[in-house]
Amino acid sequence: MKIEHDGNNLRVSDIAELNALNATTFRDEVRAALPLEPGTIEIDLSQTQFVDSSGLGALFSLYRAAHGGHNGVTMRLLNPKPPIQQLFELTQLHQLFEICCR
Repeated sequence: MKIEHDGNNLRVSDIAELNALNATTFRDEVRAALPLEPGTIEIDLSQTQFVDSSGLGALFSLYRAAHGGHNGVTMRLLNPKPPIQQLFELTQLHQLFEICCR
């Protein structure tokens, strides 16, 4: 996993899987990297092959952490593969996140 800062923006990439084995570590590392006043959080899922319920929980937890007391924070999920996009739609999480395909 790679975490990059650009001012108040955070970009996370190189995520192979988000599952029960790594979801807690993913959540904790990204939460620790959040700027004090985050603007945009982008999580690039283009290399992500699998997401389970623990991974969804980690993403939701980051969403809540980013929005806790901060208005106007945008959390984008970039380039999810079709099965992962479908998972967000089935769980209605696509309504929370901005999902972008580039």
